[in-house]
Amino acid sequence: MKLITKIKPGDKVKLDDYDPDANDGMTQEEGAEQLKELSRELGDLQEMLFAAGRHAVLIVLQGMDTSGKDGTIKRVMSEVNPQGCRVESFKRPTEEELAHDFLWRVHRVVPRRGIMTIFNRSHYEDVLVVRVHNLVPEQVWKERYDHINDFEELLIESGTIVLKFFLHISREEQKKRLEERELETEKAWKLSAGDWRERQRWDDYQKAYEEALERCSTERAPWHIVPANRKWFRNLVVAEAIVDALRPYRDEWEKALSKMAEEKKAELEEYRKSKKS
Repeated sequence: MKLITKIKPGDKVKLDDYDPDANDGMTQEEGAEQLKELSRELGDLQEMLFAAGRHAVLIVLQGMDTSGKDGTIKRVMSEVNPQGCRVESFKRPTEEELAHDFLWRVHRVVPRRGIMTIFNRSHYEDVLVVRVHNLVPEQVWKERYDHINDFEELLIESGTIVLKFFLHISREEQKKRLEERELETEKAWKLSAGDWRERQRWDDYQKAYEEALERCSTERAPWHIVPANRKWFRNLVVAEAIVDALRPYRDEWEKALSKMAEEKKAELEEYRKSKKS
């Protein structure tokens, strides 16, 4: 069962055409049970990824404020070993970052082989917030789509599995979540007047996202649109997509680990022989 929408190269994207409230007709209880199974499998796959050291995994999470990037990381990665997983967050570029090429701050934190890295926001901020707030001239950010595609292709050629998710919520759901933060003491630390200011630019951000999804969904690094109004379904969708993407590598990783095990055993045997002589 496929719960996610993958954007094909050349597709035109209108976010209003995608239902952020979708749940594929399942109940929350059914979704929770499926998520448990997928999380366990993801934990196993990540362990093999780490031990084999053949590939890296880069997971990009983008979405409007309150779309659930933090929550997705917490729930989907619940069975992943922190030793082989990192989270990198990106905000509006700083003065130092703006003084370099726009991929400078990104390239230095991409995962090495064996590591899974999650970008909580990403290099796409340089065609989103930078565009909406006019931080650089239009001619500059328009050239960045091709640079992003080339950058991601370079990562893929170097053994990185690139997975990109847009967490799609409605404007009404965002308003509800922002208001809930004011009422729930345990979430009060998340309060930000900036979130409400950014909300006034909702339409501008939707247009920016649509163009980014259209221009930067490639054959080997497609964008996935995730219905995110229902948090439990959002988590399930992302977990399923990650596991589906990693499963084909299981045999290769298992073979690599078997070979490593044989080499280690041979090394140990040689050591024991040397101690007897």
